[in-house]
Amino acid sequence: MNPYLSSSNQDLMLLAKQLREKYLAAQPFPSIHIPNFFNEAYLTEVLAEFPDLAKNNSIRYHDPLQKKFAGNGEELFGPKTKALMHYLNSEPFLQFINAITGIEEQLHGDAYFSGAGLHEIKPGGLLKVHADFNKHPVTNLDRRVNFIIYLNKDWKEEYGGHFELWDRDMNSCVNKFTPHFNSIAMFSTTSVSYHGHPNELTCPADRSRKSLALYYYSNGRPAEEHVVIPEGHNSIFVKRQGSNEDSKDWENFDKNSRKKSLARRVYHKFFKR
Repeated sequence: MNPYLSSSNQDLMLLAKQLREKYLAAQPFPSIHIPNFFNEAYLTEVLAEFPDLAKNNSIRYHDPLQKKFAGNGEELFGPKTKALMHYLNSEPFLQFINAITGIEEQLHGDAYFSGAGLHEIKPGGLLKVHADFNKHPVTNLDRRVNFIIYLNKDWKEEYGGHFELWDRDMNSCVNKFTPHFNSIAMFSTTSVSYHGHPNELTCPADRSRKSLALYYYSNGRPAEEHVVIPEGHNSIFVKRQGSNEDSKDWENFDKNSRKKSLARRVYHKFFKR
C-alpha cells in the first residue's frame, strides 16, 4: 500500500481516468480541486514539520502585489516532507500528472523546487492574480502544471485565502477553492492561466496559510498554447477589472519600484565608481 496516498487514491491511473474529463473541461482553464488526496495521518506528520518561514532562511516577498514566504529548495524540509516531495517527483506520480492533464509531452519533476516547495502566508498577506513564470530558471524547460497541497486544519471560510481562478479578461473569478487540509489544487499553466488569492488573509494572528507546491515541466509545448514571450517571462501580475483596491496597489507598487530604481542608480553612482 502506498503510504502517502489515501486509501481511495491508491490506483492513480484509475483516478486519472476518472477525473481527466472533469479536469480538461474545467473553466476558466484546465484545473481540478481534490479533497482528501493523501493519507491523512502521514500529511499530519508533514504539517508538524512545517517551519515558521518568517523565522528561518526563507525567500520573503513584501510589496503591494505579494506578501508571502517561500522556502529555499529542500533546505527546510523535514524527513516526512522530503520523502513526500520526492515521491511527487517520481515516475509513478509523473505518469499520473501526464494522464489526468492529457499532456502528450513527457513531464519532468523539478529536483531544485524552483519557486516551489514550502509556501506560507501570514495574516494580512496576499498574492495578487497573476500568470506564472513559464521557463525553469536552470533547465529552461517549459512549465506546464502546478500541483498545490494545502495544510490548513480547521480552516474557516472567513479566514479567506481562497485559491481563485480568473477569466482571461479579468472580469470575474470563475472558480475558487478553500485551502482546506489535505486538499489539492492542480491546473495547467500558460501565460493566461490567471490565479491567486488577491485579498488580504484574515485568519487569527496565530494561524497562517500553509501549502506545498510542485511544478511539472516538459521539453517544448504545443504551439497553440497561449504563451507570452516564449523565450521566458517572470510572473505576470494582472489587475481585476473594476477593482479600486488593485488600482491603488498597482500605484503603490509603481511608486516603490521607482524609488528602488532611484536608490540603485544613486548607489552605483557613488559607491560603485
